Amino acid sequence: MFDCQQCGACCASFRVSFYWAEADDAPGGTVPVALTEPVSPQLRCMQGTGRKPVRCVALQGDVGVAVSCGIYAQRSSTCRSVKPGDARCLKARAAHGLSLA
Repeated sequence: MFDCQQCGACCASFRVSFYWAEADDAPGGTVPVALTEPVSPQLRCMQGTGRKPVRCVALQGDVGVAVSCGIYAQRSSTCRSVKPGDARCLKARAAHGLSLA
């Protein structure tokens, strides 16, 4: 199984967009709004993921070596939906030249 704390490829490969109300400026929201940017009236994304090179502002450390998420407990549903070894994980790992096994 893959160890996300040694990888971080997904955080440096994809736009992390989510419904605006997941941000902490909405009742019940958790994602720090100061770390987001608007995509549309309904969507926001994490800063650093809306353009290339992609790297989420909350990603700490070196991809493929040792990483962590600075807002792990407050991360969006988009981040929570990625699972180690799923198709998005493998695509991100491949893009960063990391092992797929």
